[in-house]
Amino acid sequence: MPIAILGNEIGFPDPSQADSEGLLAIGGDLSPERLLAAYRAGVFPWYSEGQPILWFSPDPRMLLYPNRFKCSKSLERVLNSGRYTVRIDTNFERVISACAHTPRPGQEGTWITDDMIQAYIQLNRLGIAHSFECYRDGELVGGLYGLSLGAAFFGESMYHHSPDASKVAFAGLVTFAKRNSFHFIDAQTPTDHLRRLGAESIARQDFLSQLDKALESDSLIGDWSTYAS
Repeated sequence: MPIAILGNEIGFPDPSQADSEGLLAIGGDLSPERLLAAYRAGVFPWYSEGQPILWFSPDPRMLLYPNRFKCSKSLERVLNSGRYTVRIDTNFERVISACAHTPRPGQEGTWITDDMIQAYIQLNRLGIAHSFECYRDGELVGGLYGLSLGAAFFGESMYHHSPDASKVAFAGLVTFAKRNSFHFIDAQTPTDHLRRLGAESIARQDFLSQLDKALESDSLIGDWSTYAS
């Protein structure tokens, strides 16, 4: 199928029309309205600086069901040590900036462009995007961000500047997801790291069916900083 070129209208083609890499559409903008329409359709933006906006719906899709989270013994020891504390939505801008600028092995540059950063900051101010932050001795040393619609959390990126800090933040997200009856955490594309934490690859059509059910629940919109992780 040819890749769709988006115009001014908010909306996306059927995700089954994506190519073998999951690329579904090109163009459009990163307005809150379009981003929310994308996530509700099982689509997300993923592109590099200098490229047009690229929209993906990969097959398979990686999800983590909160009750299937695998907490290794070593991570459990870290969580019980009191070395780290987790906060929510107290430093979103620093978390997304750190995700964009923290070097990663085997990766040159970042897909989190300045326009992406500003777009998700706007979603955070609207109470839709959220950060889970890991602190050690009061210093921010790791975290993750994503957005929440219905009973789904769509993870975008994580980073760490201290051993296990991103895993601790992720464990905080899992605890929050369990307490608030989230159906799943969307990890988008398969990685060995998330698979070790219990994430599973499922067919895109299965994901879209589960997404429809998750979106039937009310969204937990607002500042999550008052919630304990």
